[in-house]
Amino acid sequence: MERSADWMDQAQGDLEHARSDTERGFFDWACFSAQQAAEKAVKAVFQRRGAEAWGHSVADLLEELVPWRPVPEELSDAALELDKVYILARYPNAHPSGSPRRRYTRTEAERMVTHAEKIVQFCEGVLSSLQP
Repeated sequence: MERSADWMDQAQGDLEHARSDTERGFFDWACFSAQQAAEKAVKAVFQRRGAEAWGHSVADLLEELVPWRPVPEELSDAALELDKVYILARYPNAHPSGSPRRRYTRTEAERMVTHAEKIVQFCEGVLSSLQP
């Protein structure tokens, strides 16, 4: 069953969550939600193509798209940065000391949201060019 619209809807919801968390000062969760938005947007593209997408690395998922759709280097770099918050933003033992909520800044959250926005927009463009 092709569910790319559901994946993209969830990606957009995660992106809105990331924006909201940034505004409210939950910078760790903003970073994680931004990563999730990007991941789900790329997985929406795989869904539309009828392909399976495994894993949580946005960079790896985008790399798998390259043989049939060029991915701008800017997006690949953004994905690498988003991948770094996938675990570290959530687990208290991921850092040498302090909880994740004390280790992330507004600047980082805003940067992750911007990265996610660009990846989501890219994936929306890819989806609009593919037959449903």
